Amino acid sequence: MTAFSYAPSLHVPFRDKEVIERCRRITRDEIEQHPNPDYRIKVMPDADMAMLGIADMLGRIKRAADEGRRVVMILPNPNPGYRQLARLINELRVDCRGMWAFAMDEYADEDGRIAPDTWHLGFVHAMKSYLWQNIEADLRPSEEQFLGPTDATVSSYGRMIEDLGGAEVIYVGPGWTGHLAFIEPDAPEFDAPLDEWKQMGTRIVTLSPFTLAQNSLHGSFGMSGDLAAVPPKAVTIGPAEVIAARHRISRHALTIQGTQSSWQRLITRLVTHGPVTPKLPESLLQTLRTDVYISETSAINIEADFTKGY
Repeated sequence: MTAFSYAPSLHVPFRDKEVIERCRRITRDEIEQHPNPDYRIKVMPDADMAMLGIADMLGRIKRAADEGRRVVMILPNPNPGYRQLARLINELRVDCRGMWAFAMDEYADEDGRIAPDTWHLGFVHAMKSYLWQNIEADLRPSEEQFLGPTDATVSSYGRMIEDLGGAEVIYVGPGWTGHLAFIEPDAPEFDAPLDEWKQMGTRIVTLSPFTLAQNSLHGSFGMSGDLAAVPPKAVTIGPAEVIAARHRISRHALTIQGTQSSWQRLITRLVTHGPVTPKLPESLLQTLRTDVYISETSAINIEADFTKGY
């Protein structure tokens, strides 16, 4: 076999060939191993992944209600699974009036103007319509307790969370670039050395072309590669808000409509076993108390399969 060597494209944010090759070779049997005992990796059946976040959220809301205290959560991009959480809350009659939900990010236009919560493709709109509105009125928190960053609150968003006692938990998962929320590795707004980067809070960010491609495959944008449909910028929490949360749940289970094809398989290995660097934003979690759940499909070995074609 003839050898052919090349460097990753200059468009790729993390380009260390040696690290990429090492992580590419991590097998299903090796992926759960990590030197930090507070960074716990568990491979789970694909069928179990959807309920992991819902079960954790329900448990935290229920414990807070039973103890008569507030629970503050930073929630990920909304999905239809939030309807299942609302159904469980209603069936179990869980009092959610002490729940505070902060969206981790939201889209913005080319001038950095943040999408309003009335925009039908927005994350905050979906968080409210999928979850908040589906909770029965007598169990539901006030709408003012379901929050997203706005033009007026960008600079104070992290402080708003702190003023409520800080986030008990944040739910995340890596994007194609390794982004956490919309903390992009190639965004000029997050271009800083690691120590400085860790202190950065909520801000407007330029989305990576890879994120535009990833999100163009989402149902909300038609699953058709419509790059022009995805807004060019976003507002996102920063590493400072991630670090300040008391716990983190990271889920890795994205595939193409339930097939074995997944853009997440390599980035999962890079952010869980590569270096801690702003070029792999979710790698930050390796230094923090985090529960990482990886689906069996995301954990399978990375190997060529010529039966699927080129």
